[in-house]
Amino acid sequence: MSQTLDAAALDQLFRTARTQNAFTDQPVTDEELHALYELLKWGPTAANGTPARFVFVKSPEAKARLKPALSDNNTGKSMAAPVTVIVAHDLDFHEQLPVLFPHADAKAWFDGPQEARVEAAFRNGTLQGAYLILAARALGLDAGPMSGFDNAKVDEAFFAGTSIRSNFLVNLGHGDPAGVFPRLPRLSFDDAARIA
Repeated sequence: MSQTLDAAALDQLFRTARTQNAFTDQPVTDEELHALYELLKWGPTAANGTPARFVFVKSPEAKARLKPALSDNNTGKSMAAPVTVIVAHDLDFHEQLPVLFPHADAKAWFDGPQEARVEAAFRNGTLQGAYLILAARALGLDAGPMSGFDNAKVDEAFFAGTSIRSNFLVNLGHGDPAGVFPRLPRLSFDDAARIA
């Protein structure tokens, strides 16, 4: 049976966690990136489709390929971040369903034109991107998710000739408190939710 996490864990995941705009020079190791994926992969997706694909942009060469796709206000912080993750999704994710969902012919649910799989791939890949942020926070890393880039340029630079499409980016590292903006408000329960 699941138990409520303690207050410190809830703070680390949500209440005091912040979107990071600057990072220290402490590196993120390949081992940390493997541990991050090993944690986030357990988050649920429809029919266990797991359409997300992740590129951990870390090397100077890969950063140089990413740079032309970034908007002006995201270029500096992404180039300085130890890692920028391209959160993407595979429009042909259903090809893996015989392995990932073996108790039913789930692949047949998505066979046909790619256009019929766009919504499922995007929705569930986005979920997995959110799991990545929470997993990073759980492992002591800080995250700076963002839009503000040219998807077509990223797809050409990293996914040319494939069925993979970029969704959003996440800078990862150890946050520099000097780069954090003041906390912005959130909607109250009554403004954002209702119990039916």
